Amino acid sequence: MEPDWFPPVDQALRDPPGLLAAGGDLTPTRLLAAYERGVFPWYSAQQPILWWSPDPRMVLFPDEFKVSRSLAKTLRNGPYITQVDRAFARTIRECAAPRRSGPETWLNGDMIRAYEALFASGFGHSVETYLEQRLVGGLYGIRLGGVFFGESMFSRESDASKVAMARLVDECRARDIKLIDCQVASSHLASLGAREVPRSEFLALLRRHANRDIRESWAELH
Repeated sequence: MEPDWFPPVDQALRDPPGLLAAGGDLTPTRLLAAYERGVFPWYSAQQPILWWSPDPRMVLFPDEFKVSRSLAKTLRNGPYITQVDRAFARTIRECAAPRRSGPETWLNGDMIRAYEALFASGFGHSVETYLEQRLVGGLYGIRLGGVFFGESMFSRESDASKVAMARLVDECRARDIKLIDCQVASSHLASLGAREVPRSEFLALLRRHANRDIRESWAELH
């Protein structure tokens, strides 16, 4: 298999929804090719690498981000501070930590190393939320030009992940990022303004806005 090859996304299954392919590897070349095509990896340790392209796709346009009254109060009065690209390794490992629902996580060691490689090459980014210098929330993802592909987030204190999302939206507006890919629908993301669009519309947005022209550390700019 060529290092950047994928089947056409219209071949993705309806059951399970969006499953496109199995196998391959997690090299930066393949991962970047996947994101450019609207494909992302998601699998458990007992499975081969599985690649997905769901239809519809959940996205957040930065100008549609919703800030509730309680979140606005938190953002205005603290107690959190945020940073970007200061603790990518810690953030992705916190995202991989066991949740209340059980110990299993899809973020295994191979996945973590793959995204750390993308961070080192200037494509991966993290947003971190701190409370009294303690990392209590955050998110990470991949930027390709005008698109940020959100991968995972975590929260150890009330609203900590939402505060990170608000900072991400601010970064997107400042950096001319037009779209945040949220992958699949959730009530949490919907409450923040994310919505579903047909996969065909999502792919058209990728063709218009996604590219590899910008590779940088956001931390260097703060």
